[in-house]
Amino acid sequence: MASSLTTFTDEAKIALDTLSGRATGLFSPSLRLGVTGLSRAGKTVFISAFVHNLIHGGRLPLFSAQKSGRIARAFLEEQPDDAVPRFQYEDHVAALVNDRLWPDSTRAISELRLTIEYESASAWSRMFSSGRLSVDIVDYPGEWLLDLPLLGKSYVDFSREAFEMAVLPVRADLSQEWRSLSAAVDQNADADEMTARRLAESFAAYLKACKLDERALSTLPPGRFLMPGDLEGSPALTFAPLPGLSERRARSGSLQAMMERRYEAYKTYVVKPFFREHITRLDRQIVVIDALQALNAGPGAMADLERAVTEILACFRPGRSNFLTDFFSRRIDRILVAATKADHLHHESHDRLQAIVRRLADRAVARANFTGADVDVVALAAVRATSEGTVKQGRETLPVIIGTPLKGEKINGETFDGRTETAIFPGDLPEKIDAVFDVSGPDHRQNPGHRQSNEDPAIRFVRFRPPKLERTAEGVTLSLPHIRLDRALQFLIGDHLA
Repeated sequence: MASSLTTFTDEAKIALDTLSGRATGLFSPSLRLGVTGLSRAGKTVFISAFVHNLIHGGRLPLFSAQKSGRIARAFLEEQPDDAVPRFQYEDHVAALVNDRLWPDSTRAISELRLTIEYESASAWSRMFSSGRLSVDIVDYPGEWLLDLPLLGKSYVDFSREAFEMAVLPVRADLSQEWRSLSAAVDQNADADEMTARRLAESFAAYLKACKLDERALSTLPPGRFLMPGDLEGSPALTFAPLPGLSERRARSGSLQAMMERRYEAYKTYVVKPFFREHITRLDRQIVVIDALQALNAGPGAMADLERAVTEILACFRPGRSNFLTDFFSRRIDRILVAATKADHLHHESHDRLQAIVRRLADRAVARANFTGADVDVVALAAVRATSEGTVKQGRETLPVIIGTPLKGEKINGETFDGRTETAIFPGDLPEKIDAVFDVSGPDHRQNPGHRQSNEDPAIRFVRFRPPKLERTAEGVTLSLPHIRLDRALQFLIGDHLA
């Protein structure tokens, strides 16, 4: 699908941008790593832990360059793109380490350059390599990425698909008010600003309700309706799908014509520049997902998460490196799909979580017809907020996780104060993976926001505060603890440090 997102003029601009970047890279090798995921999946935490562990020499046994002692140092440098906000690494780490608070979620695109000085493991490579790699980390909201398929859809297509999604069992009750309002509108009537505003606000309210924890849905374009930024209130964000549209050209001056014009403006001035200026410049990509939240919400949320990952993969430009074409076009040759918050489960369930994400990713790859890049999955915690233990319950010994739940979190009628450490039995993920994706059960259709089937996962999911870091005798704060962050690093950048 990515090939249909640009015009010949766009491709010419992309080629010039790539050529300029490659010329600079001949003397200063760099790798552009995209980090995306839907809100609260842990993008900001992942980047902060990624950088902190490399700068502070964290324990990374599966990251071969670090394990073998070939990394001399890692440090931050000025980023190459002056027009892109800097990822505020120092503020985020201060929140994690000093205040034990999770940093604010990604609200817009940002960038950070981490430079690694290393010694190649190969004598041949040491002769020709500078032993220096700059990793340009580009952080952007997954909600924006889910807008990219709109570039290949007309307003009529967008409207039809929006209403088809809105009547799904997991969404129907949330979309009822917006659908009723839309049904009462005559799309052929004269354009009216207040009508357009009411429809847009009702549509946005429906999308925001879908995103709440109870449903935890993922496929919610247009993304700027959830994160408008400085576009809030603009005509480019004051439109909504209309029901029952035909392929006939809308009457000039009608409500449909107004909505269609604004939809096209949204694509032209918001979506297309984001794709051309950022997505087409990436070399590697990690997609972080909060699979636990979707599992909590039930099969409808898992099916929607799979749909979102499918659309995300379809937007990338996969391909292998080629000496001749690399100067004019970047291709993503590795993508990692990472299920975050593995520390909210006992390690005995990690394999099941990874198997669930593998099934999701494999199905998404097949549906997106995605070829040309290596796709891997991992269950990780970029910052580990819990430890593990066991407790006796009658004759049973239960595996538990131990941590400090955030203030206001609840479980079994108990509300936590944000200071007290406690042991929690999080439950087990199901052995039968098919049950996780099965939306055909009668309980799910009757009550999409609540699980009743014994086959569904029973996870006691609460959010924990970041861990209290230990200090050395010299007063140096140790690096942030993690689960499988080293495996993610090895897949994403390990080959460039070989």
